[in-house]
Amino acid sequence: MKAALCFLISKNNIINKEDVWIKWIEKNKDIINVYIHYNDNNSIESEWVNKHCIPIQYIVKTSYFHVVPAYMSLLNYALFHDKKNQWFCFLSESCVPIISPKEFRSIFFKNNNFSIIQWQKAWWNLSLHKRANLSLLPQDFQLAHTPWFVLTKLDAMNCLLYMQIKTHFYTLVCRGGLANESIFAIILKSFKRLECECIKNEISTLIDWTRMTSSTSPYVFKNTDNLEIIKNDIDWIMTNKKKNKYTLFLRKVDISFPNDILNDIIYKNNMYEYNINKLINLFFFVFIFFIGSITYMIYYNYF
Repeated sequence: MKAALCFLISKNNIINKEDVWIKWIEKNKDIINVYIHYNDNNSIESEWVNKHCIPIQYIVKTSYFHVVPAYMSLLNYALFHDKKNQWFCFLSESCVPIISPKEFRSIFFKNNNFSIIQWQKAWWNLSLHKRANLSLLPQDFQLAHTPWFVLTKLDAMNCLLYMQIKTHFYTLVCRGGLANESIFAIILKSFKRLECECIKNEISTLIDWTRMTSSTSPYVFKNTDNLEIIKNDIDWIMTNKKKNKYTLFLRKVDISFPNDILNDIIYKNNMYEYNINKLINLFFFVFIFFIGSITYMIYYNYF
């Protein structure tokens, strides 16, 4: 089984932390495929990005409000490019891995039969905001979800099937704009997947909405000379990484954010925890050996 990393990139057709991704993927290259949907209006300078771009016939026009066709095109290509693909992880150019390759491998093999998507009932006023045209749908389907998530192969196939057999509803939702934050939960609901245990209603990609960069954009992790900001960034990442057990990635990381900090979070923090566990196990072994020796000597001397 493999995990398909499905990138939707725009602007300059770059992935902000390409070097971090290359190093991270190399550790699990036997179980990872990379697919990139790009902006065909701009040239691609990165050899690595170019290598993983999906064929031009699968590229569709996208905008901030209308990006669902790009999701579907990525799924369509990735599903049939490698039949071993079991997970489909949606990512943007500003996403980075936030757990070690070893952790990712463990989570993947333990949870590859589960989709990971945080969803809920739409929280906005449907009569005022026309997002995804939810006001035109039955109440049970007025749903919202994070736009960066993980689908299993079965759920990915259901998405493509829904697009074909429920064309009217699919088109209706997509015309409403920002449908990538509703359509996949609607599809899963249609196939009665949300009601079963095959969906983890959890976060797979961390996004900091507590420190918004603008009225519509979450916090952007950038380089800065302010040590207090860097400390707050690291603390927020580590706290939320530990709080959300299915966390795999982090979003809105600017190209300027220091690679050494990212690498420390991905690798050294995990090594630190690993070494602490080793010390605890060693201490426990020594303690048991000591108690056993004392017990043996007391027993021997007594008799």
